[in-house]
Amino acid sequence: MNRLQYETSPYLLQHANNPVDWHAWKPEAFERAKLDDKPILVSIGYSTCHWCHVMERESFEDHEVAEFMNEHFICIKVDREERPDVDQIYMEACQVMTGGGGWPLNCFLLPDGRPFYAGTYYPPVPAYNRPSWLQVLMNLSHAYQNKREAIEDQAQRLTDIIRDSGKTFTNGNQLRVVSEEQPFSQEVLKKIFANLQRQFDVTNGGFGGAPKFPGTMSLNYLLAHYFYFGEKSALDHLQLSLDKMAMGGIYDQLGGGFARYATDTKWLIPHFEKMLYDNALLVSALADAYKTTKKELYLETIEETLAWVAREMTSTEGGFFSAQDADSEGVEGKFYVWEKGEVEKILGDEFELFAEYYDVTEEGNWEEKNILWRKVGFEEFAQKAQLPVGELKHRLALSRKKLLETRNCRVWPSLDDKLLLDWNALMCSAYAKAFSALGAAAYRVAAQSNLDFLLEKFKQPDGISMYHTYKDGRAQYDAFLDDYAFLIAAMLDVAEITGKHDYVLQAGRYIEFVFEHFLDTNDKMFYFTSSKQTDLLLRRKDMYDSATPSGNAMMVQNLRRAGVLLDREEWLHHANEMLLAIKDSLVRYPTSFSQWAICLMGEVFGTAEVAVVGSEAHELAAEINAEYLPQKVLMASETADEQFPLLNGKGDSSYTLVYLCHNYACQQPVNSIESFRQLIGRMKVIE
Repeated sequence: MNRLQYETSPYLLQHANNPVDWHAWKPEAFERAKLDDKPILVSIGYSTCHWCHVMERESFEDHEVAEFMNEHFICIKVDREERPDVDQIYMEACQVMTGGGGWPLNCFLLPDGRPFYAGTYYPPVPAYNRPSWLQVLMNLSHAYQNKREAIEDQAQRLTDIIRDSGKTFTNGNQLRVVSEEQPFSQEVLKKIFANLQRQFDVTNGGFGGAPKFPGTMSLNYLLAHYFYFGEKSALDHLQLSLDKMAMGGIYDQLGGGFARYATDTKWLIPHFEKMLYDNALLVSALADAYKTTKKELYLETIEETLAWVAREMTSTEGGFFSAQDADSEGVEGKFYVWEKGEVEKILGDEFELFAEYYDVTEEGNWEEKNILWRKVGFEEFAQKAQLPVGELKHRLALSRKKLLETRNCRVWPSLDDKLLLDWNALMCSAYAKAFSALGAAAYRVAAQSNLDFLLEKFKQPDGISMYHTYKDGRAQYDAFLDDYAFLIAAMLDVAEITGKHDYVLQAGRYIEFVFEHFLDTNDKMFYFTSSKQTDLLLRRKDMYDSATPSGNAMMVQNLRRAGVLLDREEWLHHANEMLLAIKDSLVRYPTSFSQWAICLMGEVFGTAEVAVVGSEAHELAAEINAEYLPQKVLMASETADEQFPLLNGKGDSSYTLVYLCHNYACQQPVNSIESFRQLIGRMKVIE
């Protein structure tokens, strides 16, 4: 019989109707274990622990699983807040065995209370590099029956280690009774980094030789790799690459925004066209890099690029235009380059300072003309020029303004003013990420306004299908996989910074739509075209990350994020299957599969699930969003919301609290950004 009905703890009472014969932490449980010679399962959690409730629903309410538990174990349920002493002992056992911990905590004991195995969440079927809960139970029951000496020895060693808390085992320890095959591992991620590293241009940044493309997804991988592994060379190369691009000719030093690529290795000579998607991806990368480094160069580049987007690339309705041409008056780059005499005439006494910094010479640096670029940063040049940095930046800014005003009187390159759903969604996400990094309210407004515009103007008459393009009030052509994948990502990004959770529900509906109309059930991947589209000879799939992330890779990311936010286990499982299918390719060719590699990192390290609940939830959430934390989902609300697993059952405290669950284990809630930083610090690999 389930004895929890006699308890007063809300957490224990939540389990009172499980078919498991739960005991509370009482002497009778241990007496029964000794009498029946059965191992003890101690399951520890607390009332607002999301993954505790998931495991209850998936396993403890399953009659077949409960029957096995009841037959082979004495089962004890513990409220960690009610019995922190019990929790401390067995949490240490878990940390010794696995290198991590959290709740739900499931620890297996001999009848005398010595632990011999421990873990956190286990799914109902093998997934996430974990065996199923029933596999764990069967394996441990068999070991208890047939490998008793090994179990006794392991229990004693664990007890000795806990007693001497100065010693712990690492992941290479021998304390594993259950075999846990790991198709995704830290070693796989290290191989990906090593393969990327072979392609580093260690002098100029980026990957490989000319022509040089930004390689934004690979740079994103480097930043995430640095976060988890502390690999300094990853961060160094990320900064070298972004620095060289932001100071190079590929970046418009007067008007902001990046050209599509550089034709040389030094990022000096651009192919002068500016594409919306490149700038969206680079703003997102710069925002994450700024969170980590706080480099003023990245802040300034974000601000200048988004100022260009607002000034030259935004329609009156709130959509974003596609591109600006490289040519004007039939000549490539004519709009952007300068002759020395022209610059000297405009700037007068300020010419010498400007020319030295931006490399303006008589002979020019490209076809007898001058592309403005910076060989060094403001600080280094100010020291050389014996000027305060503030004065230098002010004087150069005034000079740039004068040149920009003159340039605006030239014949402009042509503007591709059609609006594309996928590229707009990328820029929407870029604005959201820029807001999270810099906190400028205008960026949040722009992100939400653009998203609402897309959802209104691109929607087909059926109320859910989307069009791909929009121009002059008319939308047309069925949307492609990338359109839906990037739109879903934008909805999740905007929901995170606004607290408007209806966007999450909408994202879920679009994921279901993609499953219905794009899925190939044979290989679990998604076609580029919808099943509704009948004007093609065949349907194909895009797997490679090229100028933009692969739609399939973005769907893996979407399934992982929305799967947690909406508690859709099947989506998480599907994402796992997609990664398994492409794993070998992304390890061997990481620059072509970098977005996939970022998703794989989520399988290895898990998703950080953050809920912020209380009267100051949105303010505290903004502080959390300003921290770089890859593989994160966040929801903020002033009150609990049973619609969403992350918010359900929370909000009873008089404080605003941050709840963090990571890798299927929940941590104790905190109420400050400082405490939250300490929690996320524990996610990193400590060599």
